Amino acid sequence: MKYLIVGASSGLGRELAYTFAEKKKNLVLAARDDRDLQPIKSDLSSKFGVEIKTISIDFSVIEEINEKILSDNEVLNNLSGVLFPIGFMAEKDDLILDTTNIHKIIFANYVSINYLISKFFQLFKNQEFTIVGFGSVSGLLGRNLNINYAAAKRALESFFESLAFENKKTNFLVQFYTLGYLDTNLSFGKKLHLPKGNVKKISKIVYRNKNKRFLKRFYPFYWSIVGLLLKVIPFNLILNFIKFVK
Repeated sequence: MKYLIVGASSGLGRELAYTFAEKKKNLVLAARDDRDLQPIKSDLSSKFGVEIKTISIDFSVIEEINEKILSDNEVLNNLSGVLFPIGFMAEKDDLILDTTNIHKIIFANYVSINYLISKFFQLFKNQEFTIVGFGSVSGLLGRNLNINYAAAKRALESFFESLAFENKKTNFLVQFYTLGYLDTNLSFGKKLHLPKGNVKKISKIVYRNKNKRFLKRFYPFYWSIVGLLLKVIPFNLILNFIKFVK
């Protein structure tokens, strides 16, 4: 069995690679810079004796997905699933962000994931195939920073809910995790108002649930309470509260 991990060079993606390799799963690791993947490949191969292929890819470019994933039989042969712990951000992602960066953010965090899954639905329709998506609590509420990133993550959650309806008629196993703050190198030095989740724990949870027909949950769990409150409290009240606090 082999799994494709998109965004495998750091953070949760890197931890997922270690968890799956420890369980003797062969991997295809995809990230923007192959130089970040090579040390991970060497370490996983020597520690766990698994086969690792790496792909240097800009996931905001559909042509690269076609060339480096969909046209590569070495990637597709014996592929059992795909995980998307990708989170592409741009500096100053606000209302005056230029269209080039808007395009990259929306494509990398939503459009390209949607596109690749649609292709996999055709390629692997006759086998069980796992698809794991990762949202963000930043998509729970409108914001004044990382606004396009948050919008893409909210769209991604809706798309995975649509997959839940579709996979009733297919062999696809679909899971979606809405992630809060995680204790990774990506959060180092940031001032966070709530506790960070353990990245090793969530990676093991993902592995354990990979054969669920459909699963949708928050991690850390307490974010499910936050999400529920944000749904039941009228947005105008939230907006006025934020203005008052400021």
